[in-house]
Amino acid sequence: MTEGQRLQVELLRPSAEGDVSFTPLLLVDGADVVADADGLARAVVSARVVGETKGPKVVGFTYKAKTNNRRHWGHRQRYSTIEITGIAKAASPAHSSPAEGSSAQSNPA
Repeated sequence: MTEGQRLQVELLRPSAEGDVSFTPLLLVDGADVVADADGLARAVVSARVVGETKGPKVVGFTYKAKTNNRRHWGHRQRYSTIEITGIAKAASPAHSSPAEGSSAQSNPA
């Protein structure tokens, strides 16, 4: 997804208007790919709820022969339409140098 793109997602909250945020499952920024849990936990996708729509009607029918037993039903799933307003990738934390970590481990007491 990109900024400005509109998507239909499952109904977030009935009549919810305003900003929502999501945690991404995969983040690709050109040649940089973030797929580890730590990197994705710091990334945030912010969106704005634009409206609410309904999906296509799903029709069900059951029938049992010779018993006058028929049942007909339908369902329409409700969706929230969102617009992506921003994708933020937090900076990676500073890693300690290997020399500092190895000196503490090299002296077993």
